[in-house]
Amino acid sequence: MNSGDTAWVLICGALVLFMTPGLAIFYGGMVRTKSTLNMMMMSFSAIGVTTIIWSLYGYSLAFGEGGAFIGDLKHLGLAGTVNKLIGPDGHQIPVLAFTMFQLTFAVITIALLSGTIADRAKFSAWLIFVALWVTFVYTPIAHAAFTSNGFFAKNLGALDFAGGTVVEINSGAAALALALVLGKRDGFKRDPMRPHNMPLVLLGAGMLWFGWFGFNAGSALQASSLAASAMINTQIATACASLSWIIVEKFREGSATTLGIASGAIAGAVAITPACGFVNPIGALVIGLIAGATSAWAVTRKFKWGYDDSLDVVGVHGVGGFVGMIGIGILATKIVNDAGRDGLFSSGKFDLLFNQLTASVLTALYSFCVTFLIAYLIKKTIGFRVDREVEITGLDTSIHAESAYDVGIYTAR
Repeated sequence: MNSGDTAWVLICGALVLFMTPGLAIFYGGMVRTKSTLNMMMMSFSAIGVTTIIWSLYGYSLAFGEGGAFIGDLKHLGLAGTVNKLIGPDGHQIPVLAFTMFQLTFAVITIALLSGTIADRAKFSAWLIFVALWVTFVYTPIAHAAFTSNGFFAKNLGALDFAGGTVVEINSGAAALALALVLGKRDGFKRDPMRPHNMPLVLLGAGMLWFGWFGFNAGSALQASSLAASAMINTQIATACASLSWIIVEKFREGSATTLGIASGAIAGAVAITPACGFVNPIGALVIGLIAGATSAWAVTRKFKWGYDDSLDVVGVHGVGGFVGMIGIGILATKIVNDAGRDGLFSSGKFDLLFNQLTASVLTALYSFCVTFLIAYLIKKTIGFRVDREVEITGLDTSIHAESAYDVGIYTAR
């Protein structure tokens, strides 16, 4: 066992878990006051449900040997993982360290979906949806992309360093399906639905930016030069996207906003997620600039096309994930990672670009279709959406009997 690599993966796992409370704060500031706590509860409850699923059978389905699309049940209840090692000679780490690291990926992915159904989802239905979605959507895609015998990795030869398909495109496509099943919020395109607390949004974005270093650099699974490349690429792309987003905003609306710079940073981190271990720093810069600009455009499509993706999961994570995956096909170089492949600019060939696009489209189609089916079944059985009166009153007081801000009237004695 390599103690340095083990420590690195354990720390990175903690950083990625830290992202989910960061997401709760980010989303909590973006919604209206009356549903702040509900928004945060959806992220925190996702930690609980996903951890149980992962421990019982989720890890086995995602990383068991199995076939091209799903693992076996060899590791039910994490059987066969205690005191076992994984990884190449000289860089072996405990299987349980890897298990914990990958658990945090599953947690943040499902938590992202809460943003698309803000202000209108039943909390009980959300908990059931989390369990079903992690089981039937997340684990097959994780197996296909992250295991050596998975379809994307083995059969397609597609590259995904830290989750462009598994986390980003997956969540973006699923978010679109959820938005269509649940429908629009009351007052969509009629009432102002601005973020109620921008300092919270910026704090959450900062926590996500910080945690993303564990997300991407930790995916090297060793404290190495590859991890260093992934880390600097993450910083470059995130910074560039934060600026390209507000440049688009300035030209489009006349103002560069704090919401824009925060959203741009997330878009850049999303796009570099699959590419951080395969491109050089200039490649990261290009991906970041493109991701910020394209996502800034994409988030406005919901008003034109009529779907209510409340907190822009489709436009940021779905579109950003596609930018990163396609970026690999163009900008990847084996100089950064000899386990990777050369993209179009290094090889002059389109095969990797085609493979990246194929993996991305297959992920989006599978995620959208299965998510739509799960959400539709919940809608038709126990109901997925709250009553209109509850939505208007606010989910915090109606569902949780709490409020984020106890604003009282005090009189001087």
